[in-house]
Amino acid sequence: MIAFILLCLPVALVWGACPHIITRAEWGARPPNGEWYLTNPVQYAFIHHSAGPDCHDRTTCQNQVKIFQNYHMDTHGWPDIGYTYVIGGDGSVFEGRGWDKVGAHTLNYNSVGYGFCLIGTFTSHMPTAAAQQAVKDLIDCGVQLGKIRTNYVLRGHRDMPGSSTECPGTQLWNAIKSWPHY
Repeated sequence: MIAFILLCLPVALVWGACPHIITRAEWGARPPNGEWYLTNPVQYAFIHHSAGPDCHDRTTCQNQVKIFQNYHMDTHGWPDIGYTYVIGGDGSVFEGRGWDKVGAHTLNYNSVGYGFCLIGTFTSHMPTAAAQQAVKDLIDCGVQLGKIRTNYVLRGHRDMPGSSTECPGTQLWNAIKSWPHY
């Protein structure tokens, strides 16, 4: 009995598991044209929406993530997809630039925060419960891994000075105001 308690004790102290992250290799990401690194832990967690159609299965969401990367690289001329992580309606979490890398998601704040994009347009309806839970779990994971400060600040893209956008959509924006750290 004592041996069992000693073996299980470290597991009991873990806050919880990080959500499964679909790696860049798994979703077929193009290689980046450049990378810059953050100084962790960062102060901000930014919530975005993609301002396009929702998706509710891995195949459709994965195709959307590829479209985002192509648009960001080919149209904007960015070195990679702008977001840190992208979350589908089924709760799938796709690695964008990933932990430790500067993104292109929140003008003037990319080097002090991570950008979490939920796929869809959330001006008149909410993302699925699965997507909301996945992004909350992912932010908690970032805190647990030391990537995000324990006293981080959660904001919607529209909250930041210089941002003239409706992102992350009025419905989602109103909801995140009740989330921890807003």
